[in-house]
Amino acid sequence: MQGENLAAIDLGTNSCRLRITDKSGNVIYREAVTTKLGEGLAQNMCFTPEAIERGVRCLSKFAELMGDYNVGHYRAVTTASCRMASNGMDFVQKVETECGIKLEIISPLEEATLTLKGAILNANKNKPYVLVYDLGGGSTEITLATNDAKPQILHTVSIPWGARNSSEVFGLSEYNAKNAAKLAQEIAQWTAEFAKQANFEKYRAGCSCLATSSTPLRLVSMVKEVGVYSKDYADGISAPVEQIDAQIEKIFLMDAEQMLHSPYIGESRANIFVAACVIFRTIYQTLQLTDLTASLKGAQEAIIEDLRQQWQN
Repeated sequence: MQGENLAAIDLGTNSCRLRITDKSGNVIYREAVTTKLGEGLAQNMCFTPEAIERGVRCLSKFAELMGDYNVGHYRAVTTASCRMASNGMDFVQKVETECGIKLEIISPLEEATLTLKGAILNANKNKPYVLVYDLGGGSTEITLATNDAKPQILHTVSIPWGARNSSEVFGLSEYNAKNAAKLAQEIAQWTAEFAKQANFEKYRAGCSCLATSSTPLRLVSMVKEVGVYSKDYADGISAPVEQIDAQIEKIFLMDAEQMLHSPYIGESRANIFVAACVIFRTIYQTLQLTDLTASLKGAQEAIIEDLRQQWQN
């Protein structure tokens, strides 16, 4: 690619995000598309033709946008769904052939590292440690790290459940107490093991606790009664878990139609938001957190910063 602007693409199990900046990191363009790449993946661990088509169509559009915006350097990463799918590499090769984009399937550790480097921008600088959890469509990463300019990961775990695959496997397009309890038990076991291995009790009081992905941003928008889902408003905003709990309980009372028409949830999240809330709440309850800061900042910000450093060198 010829040009001086930078781009980051983050292809997840449910959404694909593009961020284009100038060489100083100032955002020129950004977009998020609901591709539902992982739809049906839990059944046979294989991308469906329809999901592949949606993914390729989205990335073709992103390739055109990068050309329009004079992008010279980019990094495109993909996470849990491509790690799990038996035809994940076939999809990656198809994207390169048809879209001209080289997709990099990153490891859970690399995913956690990139998310940490972005989310830490929203951390309370008075706390010596940071806890970040990133609830994706096909996995959830929890990371404990030092809270400084060059954060060091102390412990991290990748839980193989996210909003989309758990919604399908546990039957949670609408709230069902029995199914929700099964998912919560699964998440609690993973989270408790993380807490044990990380010796989290030792760090809890000194942690700035951050949650990335649209779930906390949507919940904070509800808590603050913004009127609509506003990710820019919610970015960096904190809320006590008691207030988040109250919003989740309201969501559990909603049927599919109500979630579909909710200004905070909508079509792109309606059938996976209950599962997302179960995972989200189980983690902060198991870790006994008292408040959380929602973070829009994550892997894309880290990718852009890495590209900036490379470009300057």
